[in-house]
Amino acid sequence: MNSSRDSELLPTVAEVEAAARRIAGRAVETPLLEWPALNERIGGRVLVKPEQLQRTGSFKFRGAFNKLSRLVELGGSAGAVVAYSSGNHAQGVAAAAQLLGFKAAIVMPSDAPAIKIANTRSYGAEVVLYDRQRDNREAIADDLAAKTGATIVRPYEDADIISGQGTVGLELARQARARGAELDAALIPCGGGGLIAGSTLALQATWPRLPVFACEPEGFDDTGRSLAAHRRLGIVAGAKTVCDGLMAPTPGRLTFALNDRQLAGGLALSDEEVLAAMAYGFQVLKLVLEPSGAVTLAALLSGKFQGRGLTIGIVCSGGNVDPDVYARALKAAM
Repeated sequence: MNSSRDSELLPTVAEVEAAARRIAGRAVETPLLEWPALNERIGGRVLVKPEQLQRTGSFKFRGAFNKLSRLVELGGSAGAVVAYSSGNHAQGVAAAAQLLGFKAAIVMPSDAPAIKIANTRSYGAEVVLYDRQRDNREAIADDLAAKTGATIVRPYEDADIISGQGTVGLELARQARARGAELDAALIPCGGGGLIAGSTLALQATWPRLPVFACEPEGFDDTGRSLAAHRRLGIVAGAKTVCDGLMAPTPGRLTFALNDRQLAGGLALSDEEVLAAMAYGFQVLKLVLEPSGAVTLAALLSGKFQGRGLTIGIVCSGGNVDPDVYARALKAAM
């Protein structure tokens, strides 16, 4: 945490609960699922929160709708917003903007999955493409906002976004308790850190000492390495991954201020482990997972997290995957 100002900006459990009330009736309350075959494979009890069943195919709608709802509350009317994203935040903001009457422009990398670009446009948003290797997406968004007077909706560096994503953990805790389950650990995907920061707030309100682990792609395990160093570190130079939604260059300032004090550690997964988890999701669980959404399942199936004898909650964060990537996962498994 860099200053007392950071502390003022950090969301609380009460704000996650308020976000849950705002998104009620607009976001899907995704189920908590369990399979005997997965439990037997792991040797424990695995409770899966499938956010690919959420509106727009990922958890990102939760934070986006909460943020735009807050803008309406504070300003009294809808206006214009600008966001930048490789795809899932883009779709979430575009869908929320359409529902609440905002005009939206979304800055997306030209190499983002085609399905994510097409879906973002389908919600009525303007898509501005950029070169991920050459251009700075934040500078492009800042320029658009300056020209149009739009509000920038950041993917994770925002207390309202973090609070909205935290409703995943709020639901998970309530649903687990309803099944008579007490969690021993939780695994959550981590890019910039908004989902895991908000969800851990909610989970640890129910289980104060619950170990929560960030699951990331190898080379993009900046949160895991930052947790070990207790300071924000960047990604490995030249790293590549199939997990397009988990490629944040460094942990968010606000998210890491929470995660550094909340999380038990990080787990780094190879592309091969992620693709194998996607195939297992298809073949055994009958779930469609994008690579970024499969990292938690990969952590269990690969043995990088040992779940034997434990009750584990995992979040599968999305299912927006291009057909060729999905085919690659299934072909590798065969």
